[in-house]
Amino acid sequence: MNGRIKWVENVMFVGESGTGHGIVLDGAPESGGRNLGMRPMELMALSVGSCSSYDVVTILKKARQDITSCEAEIEAKRVDATPAIFESIHLHFKISGNDLSEKQVERAIELSADKYCSASIMLKNAGVKVTHDYEIV
Repeated sequence: MNGRIKWVENVMFVGESGTGHGIVLDGAPESGGRNLGMRPMELMALSVGSCSSYDVVTILKKARQDITSCEAEIEAKRVDATPAIFESIHLHFKISGNDLSEKQVERAIELSADKYCSASIMLKNAGVKVTHDYEIV
């Protein structure tokens, strides 16, 4: 895996992954930015949510669950110190489908949290409290 971060101006950067996908990162005006992109720590929190969501959807599909929607709401809290690392990240899944098994949904989330989601497991191993809950809507 590889990528590149290129400085554009002030505190704006463009990131490009090795697979050719790009994203703009920028700071708030009070930090010298123009607020034209995500902050790096926002991107990290979204990485945890997207990694876990990928797992949950994949696991539910393999379990032959008729999933029609999966949304993860992410709440990340940072310590009030420098560096302002994550203290906790909570993922709240809203999952829809036809005749979904609550047991299968719970199992998919647990497997992601404990075995498959590299992003959340890496942060947990660094001392971040990562929690999950869900609702079937």
